[in-house]
Amino acid sequence: MKYSCCDELRRQVVLNHPTMNGIDFLEVIDHTAPTESERQRKIELHFVKPLGALIMTPANIRIEGGERITTFHVLSVVAGSGSSANIVIVEVDQPGDFSTYTLRLVTDVLNDAVPDGIDPQLAAIDFSFKVECPSPFDCAPQHLCPEAPGPAPVIDYLAKDYASFRRVMLDRMSALMPQWKERSPADLGVMLVEALAYTADQLSYQQDAVATEAYLGTARRRVSVRRHARLMDYHMSEGCNARTWVQIQVSADVVRIDPAHPAIPVGTRLTTRIPGQQTSIADDPRIYEQADLLFETMEAVQSLYADHNELLFYSWSDQRCCLPKGSVTATLGGHHPNLVAGMIMLFEEVIGPETGSPADADPTKRHVVRLDRVVVTAKGGGPLTDPVTNQLITEITWHQEDALPFPFCLSAETTAGYRDAVTVARGNLVLADHGVTLADESLGAMPEPFLSMPRSKEADRCAVLTREPIPPRFRPNLAKGPLTHAGPAYDHANSARSAFQWDVRDVQPSINLTGTHNSETTTWTARRDLLNSGAEADEYVVEVDNDGSGTIRFGDDMHGRRPESGTAFAARYRIGNGRAGNIGAESLIHIALTRPEITLVRNPLPAVGGLEPESLQDVRQRAPVAYRVQERAVTEADYAEVTERRADVQRAAATFRWTGSWHTVFVTVDREGGAGLSDEFETDIRTHVDRYRMAGHDLEVDGPQFVSLEIDLHVCVRSDHFRSDVERELLDVLSNRDLPDGRRGLFHPDLWTFGQPVYLSGIYGTAHQVTGVESVEVRTFQRQGVPESTALDSGRLDMAALEIPRLDNDRNFPEHGRLTITLGGGK
Repeated sequence: MKYSCCDELRRQVVLNHPTMNGIDFLEVIDHTAPTESERQRKIELHFVKPLGALIMTPANIRIEGGERITTFHVLSVVAGSGSSANIVIVEVDQPGDFSTYTLRLVTDVLNDAVPDGIDPQLAAIDFSFKVECPSPFDCAPQHLCPEAPGPAPVIDYLAKDYASFRRVMLDRMSALMPQWKERSPADLGVMLVEALAYTADQLSYQQDAVATEAYLGTARRRVSVRRHARLMDYHMSEGCNARTWVQIQVSADVVRIDPAHPAIPVGTRLTTRIPGQQTSIADDPRIYEQADLLFETMEAVQSLYADHNELLFYSWSDQRCCLPKGSVTATLGGHHPNLVAGMIMLFEEVIGPETGSPADADPTKRHVVRLDRVVVTAKGGGPLTDPVTNQLITEITWHQEDALPFPFCLSAETTAGYRDAVTVARGNLVLADHGVTLADESLGAMPEPFLSMPRSKEADRCAVLTREPIPPRFRPNLAKGPLTHAGPAYDHANSARSAFQWDVRDVQPSINLTGTHNSETTTWTARRDLLNSGAEADEYVVEVDNDGSGTIRFGDDMHGRRPESGTAFAARYRIGNGRAGNIGAESLIHIALTRPEITLVRNPLPAVGGLEPESLQDVRQRAPVAYRVQERAVTEADYAEVTERRADVQRAAATFRWTGSWHTVFVTVDREGGAGLSDEFETDIRTHVDRYRMAGHDLEVDGPQFVSLEIDLHVCVRSDHFRSDVERELLDVLSNRDLPDGRRGLFHPDLWTFGQPVYLSGIYGTAHQVTGVESVEVRTFQRQGVPESTALDSGRLDMAALEIPRLDNDRNFPEHGRLTITLGGGK
């Protein structure tokens, strides 16, 4: 019997025996033979130890095997001496073929028994005459011991519940052990069968659950739907918290020079009303958790000033004044050196302009701006004053995007008499958002692996077994929820309006996760997903399930790093999310900061931005079509559509032109309100479109080609109307302005775009809507400075593809269109 063993120890046993010997290995002399005819005819037979008294002759050597060449004659057997005393040179009459042969030691030609002094296990050896022939494979034979596959049992694989599993196992036991017929529930065998059936039923349920979660249309868990949607390039929204501006009034200045100790630290808690509590409360959970909702400041306030509680507007000795809609500048009364650019300021109506009563003030007349420029000193270095009255003043300018959306009444003659401070300005504002930060929560440690991958059946069983550990699953859960998801922090370089404008893709969970391993602490970063994370990135994903609980998922060393075993994690996170934070104005009352100077805390405007997590039904509807949104621009229509995705672009058109060296795409932009193209806006458009631009296309941005119109109207006024009133109304309805009643003039820039023709009927219709107009006759209807009667005869003035009609009727810019109205009749 010849075994295939991984550890061959027989040679060592024979070497230690005093008399026994055996074959160690052999070598076929091929390329080292002195002549070509001797190649593969001589065999060096190595014994375990020197032969000593043992004598080998040709009769003791037998070679068996072969396919084509099967018969060999041993010509000579020569034993070595000295250091080669364990070697015997065997010469045969011819080389063998490519098959495997066996060299065997026998007593003589007629006796197959093993010679005396030779170990029977080492009396034969397999070899090949062609071992030195080139081959891409290892010459060592591979010995596999595969397991014999057994017959498949006859089992009903349709069993899926407890009863069917119990029946299948009892049927199987009847086939294996027909003598066992006991079916009593008290029997030990029946008890084991039922316990296994119960476990199988649970596993079957798990299989069904996995199959259910495998498809977007059937998945029930929010985590599964989120992952399916992400594979289709759709980001599922987990909602967002609300934010609002909060004003803090103080009785005395609170000035802090050290930035590490501001007057209002970031994360200071603000609460809705708590019965029996003062404005300032202790930062104690037992107190602030009594409130219905909690907010926290998103930024630190270095100093608070008492004179910023309320600032009065200066009207330059005039009365019954108004700050018009669209204003970006104003004058404040008094010297306010602590006002600086970048501060946030609130404009608020505090007195009813009709009655003079604070109770009649319109709560919707409130607006927040970000100061761009503050002038408090004159050219000589002294305080800025009114040169006529010597009254101290302060000039302020705020961001263009914060232009007043409605007019503010500054002073008025009311039923209670003349009132100055109808509208005031307020400072000491800070941005706060919904949610409360919890204390550090321990999430446990990454466990040690305790499972490993089994050896493959095709693997070399003699190779050293290297255990490949299976990384343990470690997905800690957050104890409380719902986890806060917040938009990006406010940048004071931008407008106050921008604090409430963000892309839903920029919303991130409010959580700070740290991991400690071998006394070294690492801060991990939250991401929406790990598809773009590198193998060494310390990043993770917070997945929110149906109940609002959050689960942390780490990487797999391909997309994100897998934590090392023994790493202990701790998380500090915020809870509070969704529409619950959209509180009304004047809802925040208390501040969890024991500072006696604080007298009042309020949110003058409602909190906005709170969104509920996206429902599973909405994701199932939107995700399958989200990836169909075109993310490249190839044709002219593509470039126009991509440009129009910006909110500040009313319409866009694109044209391809060959500039002599390459193709250039000219993107023509029609902005909202007819605004011109600034360098900053042009750069923004380039950056936006460049993400979709086709390689090899240059990009240019230009404005539309405005076509100035010249229109001459002859209007007959009814006898009971004043011509001046009718003319004023006609100029308004045919203007390019927003009218006080909310309407727009016929030639408002947002009502016209590329290639849109001007119809004469529209002019007639608009003019006839004016009260007091008896009849209208259009006598001139043409492009300005281009006399023609074609448009007047056809009733239509056509525009080219990149042309937009314009009729500003501005005396300062007569080239921007001219409207002439001649009136007859009336009074």
